[in-house]
Amino acid sequence: MKKESTQILIVAVLVSLTALFRVVNAEFHLYNLVPIAALGLFSGSVLSNKKYAYFIPLTAMLLSDIGLSLFTSTQGFYGISQIVNYAALILVTFVGTHLVNRNAVSVAGYTLSGSLIFFLLSNLGTFLGGYYGYSFDSFIQCFTMAIPFYKSEMATTFFMNSFAGDMVFSFVAFGILYLSTRNAVQTA
Repeated sequence: MKKESTQILIVAVLVSLTALFRVVNAEFHLYNLVPIAALGLFSGSVLSNKKYAYFIPLTAMLLSDIGLSLFTSTQGFYGISQIVNYAALILVTFVGTHLVNRNAVSVAGYTLSGSLIFFLLSNLGTFLGGYYGYSFDSFIQCFTMAIPFYKSEMATTFFMNSFAGDMVFSFVAFGILYLSTRNAVQTA
């Protein structure tokens, strides 16, 4: 099997698991414990065909949004903030295209960056959705309410779940890739 085919197979499995995980987590109220940003980072870093690199995480997000709409009480499609979330995913995937030195420190740094980018932009989407109004004060209120570290137990859970999901996924995905390419080199 060619290297690109192996990479596409690995990422396709990860897309399916990510989409399923997002739907299952919604049912069990494990909010944001879905490594969607990490999937964008991974595919951006790993796939040489950048069309696939962007297509894969967006497909996972779309499939999970459809799954949420069909199989849960969670809203799968939710307006302008959803468009911003998709844009955030595109940006995180773009960041992943610059992750070429895939050691543990780089993966951790890029994953943290991807999580923060997604967090900030998704909260911008919340503001654009009008949840707090459309003034400068409401913009400040939206981001103040989104500060994950000190606001409430639920906010902390949202951030920690998102960060933990991205970190675990990144290390598992890049670890599987490393082991599969190392084993392929050793058997060749």
